Amino acid sequence: MKFILGTKLNMTQVFREDGSVVPVTRVKAGPCVVTQVKTAERDNVSAVQIGFGDQKQFRLRKAQQGHLQGLKAVKVMRDIATKSDDHGLERGDTFTANIFEKGEKVEVVGTSKGKGFQGVVKRWNFKGSPKTHGHKDQHRMPGSIGATGPARVFKGTKMGGHMGVDRVTVKNLEILDIDLENGELLIKGAIPGARGGLLIIKTSEGKIEPVREAKAEPAKEKAAPKAEAEEAPATPETVEEAPKEDSPAEAEVPVAATEESAK
Repeated sequence: MKFILGTKLNMTQVFREDGSVVPVTRVKAGPCVVTQVKTAERDNVSAVQIGFGDQKQFRLRKAQQGHLQGLKAVKVMRDIATKSDDHGLERGDTFTANIFEKGEKVEVVGTSKGKGFQGVVKRWNFKGSPKTHGHKDQHRMPGSIGATGPARVFKGTKMGGHMGVDRVTVKNLEILDIDLENGELLIKGAIPGARGGLLIIKTSEGKIEPVREAKAEPAKEKAAPKAEAEEAPATPETVEEAPKEDSPAEAEVPVAATEESAK
């Protein structure tokens, strides 16, 4: 499977070759880094934890700094469950939007917009009371909630309350185009959430081919210069005696020179 984290930018439109207009959503996808690999044998679950977004180092807590030791500081981290442990990813691997292909079908997971406290008409699409005589101030009221025998409200009853900020998954979305230069995906249709919201784009097919930095090889120790070979002990057979030079004192003095010096 393939997966990546991204943020929702905005919506725009794309013209097909036949001239038809298709509404698309621009998504800033990646780059992501693998921060942890969980295996079924060690962690009892097969998953890959990936990080996304730039973050300043001093903003991380000490536990996060230790968890990301040796890696670049990231803003968010999410665990993606995998089918098995043979996904081929390792801690420190990075990948971008180029793992996807044009025309590929993906599913997008996002958080819907928050709408605060809403009534039953907007939250659950209730019809409301009829606008006739005898229904003053009851047009958008929930009405009766059922029998009163148990003297309590059944769990799951549709009533007014907090709306939005839910995890929403939209499947079978088509990637119309990929901007590798800016790392953007153009996905057909609307995607849940507001601008800047975190998204998980994934597909059940394919395999991620990460970009791995070449590890520097440890410097080899320079070999010490070889000591000069020890001279073998001289033997009478191998050593030739050099001719002895006569010392100045023992040198023969010409007879003529001695007679002149005597005079």
